[in-house]
Amino acid sequence: MNEFEKDVQYKGNDVVDSIKGFTFSFLFFFLIFAIGVAISFIGQ
Repeated sequence: MNEFEKDVQYKGNDVVDSIKGFTFSFLFFFLIFAIGVAISFIGQ
């Protein structure tokens, strides 16, 4: 057995962290896109 598997520092679920990372990155890029659309719409 791997010695690092015996004493795990973080016992959280990786799926939850993956969902959080995907959600935050999606919201960040969506916010940038929405700002760009708003500026484009105001400029017309």
